[in-house]
Amino acid sequence: MFESEHTLRSFMTGKAEGQFHDRYERALEQARSEFGRKYAMVIGGREVKTSQVIVHKSPLDTRIVLGHLPSGNTTHVRQAIMAAKKAFDSWGRSGWQERVKICRAAADIMSQRKFELAAWISFENGKNRYEAIGDVDEAIDFMRYYSEEVERNNGFETMMKSAQPNEKSRSVMKPYGVWGVIAPFNFPAAILVGMSTGAIITGNTVVAKPSSNTPIVACKFAEILKEAGLPDGVFNLVIGSGSKIGGEIVRSKDVAGIVFTGSRDVGYGMAQEFSAARPKPLIAELGGKNPAIVTETADIGKAADGVLKAAFGYSGQKCSALSRVYVHKKIKDEFLKRLVEKTKSLPVGNPLDPNTFVGPLANEDAYKKYQKYMKVAAREGKVLTGGSVKKEGELKHGYYVEPTIVAGLPKKHRLFKEEMFVPILCVTDYEKFDDAIKLANDVDYGLTAGIFSNDQQEVRRFLDNIEAGVVYVNRQASATTGAMVGCQPFGGWKDSGTTGKGTGGPHYLTQFMREQSQTIVE
Repeated sequence: MFESEHTLRSFMTGKAEGQFHDRYERALEQARSEFGRKYAMVIGGREVKTSQVIVHKSPLDTRIVLGHLPSGNTTHVRQAIMAAKKAFDSWGRSGWQERVKICRAAADIMSQRKFELAAWISFENGKNRYEAIGDVDEAIDFMRYYSEEVERNNGFETMMKSAQPNEKSRSVMKPYGVWGVIAPFNFPAAILVGMSTGAIITGNTVVAKPSSNTPIVACKFAEILKEAGLPDGVFNLVIGSGSKIGGEIVRSKDVAGIVFTGSRDVGYGMAQEFSAARPKPLIAELGGKNPAIVTETADIGKAADGVLKAAFGYSGQKCSALSRVYVHKKIKDEFLKRLVEKTKSLPVGNPLDPNTFVGPLANEDAYKKYQKYMKVAAREGKVLTGGSVKKEGELKHGYYVEPTIVAGLPKKHRLFKEEMFVPILCVTDYEKFDDAIKLANDVDYGLTAGIFSNDQQEVRRFLDNIEAGVVYVNRQASATTGAMVGCQPFGGWKDSGTTGKGTGGPHYLTQFMREQSQTIVE
């Protein structure tokens, strides 16, 4: 039976938290010893380097050169697609048992190397050690859960009823072919691995383009797949700019499907271009503008904790991050008092420090975006805490900002509507519960949502009417974030996704396959 990896919880349950920190610190030292290394793309099982290289720096401190990465071009993409197409001839006809065996082997190797991967995640995208190890755990969980799903469903082959006494019929789900996998920076292990595994374990082959912010984690994943015995050409890794590499994947007539996590505008543009000639499958998760409702019957302490963790975990750079709160006017002052106090006490700094909660933003674009939004917030609302960049000491060399709470904005203000992807939380009040539901739903997105209430009638009305794919009730651990593979399928409604079927759930894998009805007359 599938069980979540839960690394940190396992160490804590075993009263061995010190060992957890020791292993992470050793992994940091190992990663530092590899700084400046030259990396390669993987095409058809071969390492491919380029004369033009990308100097890859850390958001913790832009003076740190993590490595030198190849700068791929459209020729490399076409080569990767051809390699994947060739590999599909045999991989697409391989037995599901073999595919499951390889994916489980890769999960075991990843589990053995989890601290190494977590250290690189911290250096590449600025996650603290707890978020980073959770990222790797989720990647492992995806591989094991999807393996179990294929096994449980007998490779998605189902015997059907017989139309005639001498006929036997069955439904067989078969792979499409070559899939493009275009991954984001915020979960460089979990999302890249989850999307790639979804394609590979169902018999497709992959051309993967990792985020330019986190290519080293992707290179490590390619190493793991090779060690696990994945045949050459089944997973191809091309590194380079999104417009150049991703654009070529989208334009190729030989790419059968695309799985993508990123912004709505990019995703919708991709969908239009990819299916311009004929409809082709595109599985896209496109962000969110996630609300929480805090009612007058809520446990205010639990609500403040849940809101805090959801809004400012990983500096607000999660698709599921909480960015707007609607709190009943009778408890608004007390709720904000507690929330602001808790937010002011959050440690902001280098994520390698075990005490840090809020690390840097992932790149300069996000850093500038935060400052742009703060000008609007300060001019048109009231900043209750935060609002500034952090420049003291070593922090001046990274992309550090303060977690921020803004009140006093009109309820239909743009900051309540736009996905910001930075640690800015907007709070307003409401009087009637139905108004809170309307406000929560009054955005283009529908990814996650939460409520804190001890009134069961309100909870039921929330569950019946909220327009989001992932919802939580009274979740102190996090109001809107932290979905677990196999427990909470993660996918959005409205502009937050294209298929309405969540990752880490029972309906995800069939999206990578097409059905064939087979009837044999005896």
